[in-house]
Amino acid sequence: MDAILRLLLRLILVPFGYLAAVLAGACVILFGSWHLTEVLVDGNPDSFASGVFGFVLAGPVLLVMLLGTMWLPGAVGIVISEAFAIRSWIFHALNGAVSGWIGWQLFSPFDQSDVPLNEPRYVIAAGLAGGFAYWAVAGWNAGFWKPVFRRRVLAPPARDPFNPPAPTGA
Repeated sequence: MDAILRLLLRLILVPFGYLAAVLAGACVILFGSWHLTEVLVDGNPDSFASGVFGFVLAGPVLLVMLLGTMWLPGAVGIVISEAFAIRSWIFHALNGAVSGWIGWQLFSPFDQSDVPLNEPRYVIAAGLAGGFAYWAVAGWNAGFWKPVFRRRVLAPPARDPFNPPAPTGA
């Protein structure tokens, strides 16, 4: 019964972890690669309006693009971590970085503009942030068959050499 409840919990936590990963990656790209913070703090009212416009309209589009391009490579690492109960934050961060890189490479042939979408360092940083966000939500207790908190097994009491047990039997 405990394994079934853990499986149901994993079926809820894994999608929430993936959503947290995509949100973290999108924030890194919005604020890092697109320099949205510099545009918002610039002081120029026109640049502030264009920054808010970019954040409100381009942010959800970026989120949908990240959801669409990184789900397959990310799912491979998630299945591996769930199957082998890998709970290391390093594994999940590297899975995010690799998923971001592969998703970026899958999307790059469709870009017909001469302007590159993002620099590789921001893509890797977004993947690392996404992997860490996934670990924080769902990866730290991966694997539905392996309990998170083990019960302590008490050792049997030691024999007292000065007080031997009473003989049993006739």
